[in-house]
Parts: sequence; C-alpha cells; structure tokens
Amino acid sequence: MLQRTQNNDGEAVLRYGDYAYDVVRPGQFVRCAVTGEKIPVEDLRYWNAELQEAYRGPAEALQRWRALKSKN
Repeated sequence: MLQRTQNNDGEAVLRYGDYAYDVVRPGQFVRCAVTGEKIPVEDLRYWNAELQEAYRGPAEALQRWRALKSKN
C-alpha cells in the first residue's frame, strides 16, 4: 500500500484577500495569470483579490488591468 506524504514543493493554492492571502494548499510557487511564470510564494507581492489572480510584478498587474479595462 502506498503512503501519501504531503509535498510542499509544487504549486500552492492561495485565496487572495485585499491585503493578504490565505494558504489553501501549501506549495513553493503560484503562477502569474499574465505570463504563466512561476512566482515563489515568498516573493508574491501583486494579486487581484476580485479575480483571484497572482501577478509576477507591477508590469503584469498593469497589463492585466489594461486588458480588462479595454473590454468595457
């Protein structure tokens, strides 16, 4: 019988709030919603709580904001 061990090396699942996030499933990284790049959780500084998306940096956050704004 195989034993499952919790592996925290993969992709994390976070619930983004306005000023902080909660860890739903531990992991080492999340993916940028714009570029798909891995973002180490400890380096995560930009996200959108309404869309529940993470961004690598301010340029990606701005790019996403502009894309959403142009749809309206």
